[in-house]
Amino acid sequence: MKINETSNPWKLVASKSVYENNWIEVQHQDVITPAGNPGIYGVVHFKNLAIGIIPLDQDNNTWIVGQYRYPLKKYSWEMPEGGGLIGVDPIESAKRELLEECGIIANKWDKILEMDLSNSATDEHAILYVARDLSFTESEPEETEDLQVKKIPFEDLFQMVMSGEIEDAMTVAAVLKLKLMLQD
Repeated sequence: MKINETSNPWKLVASKSVYENNWIEVQHQDVITPAGNPGIYGVVHFKNLAIGIIPLDQDNNTWIVGQYRYPLKKYSWEMPEGGGLIGVDPIESAKRELLEECGIIANKWDKILEMDLSNSATDEHAILYVARDLSFTESEPEETEDLQVKKIPFEDLFQMVMSGEIEDAMTVAAVLKLKLMLQD
């Protein structure tokens, strides 16, 4: 049987918002499954785009951000990343995040990847960039951020990803994609 990749085999019967804040909405949905049976689905709707940036200087150094990630209950090293309002040009959100977290202004921007995150339960979409031609000023972290910023060679970041020291999905994907791009 050939599968139609554009048709939705799920049927929505009812949807109810069970939780909402400034960043997410959690919905309980009653559905008819692709097999035709009644079922339920929990969907987390994200109100922002996920934005990630690998800043890269002329010597292939980069900057990573360390912070405690509350949901994971552990410290995480990752590329500068944050949320971008839907409807706002994502590159403007990327510029804001890089300045806020690292105090870096970039004159050259390239989108390297778009990806869906945790697509079995969320609709979160990510846009990832490499930023070059860098200049530096003071960082402006948000009040909820307790950040440590570290300058390292990109190759060291790649090795941190390969060894499993870095597990952040956006950072892993962006680093692997950029490594391939730099080899061309």
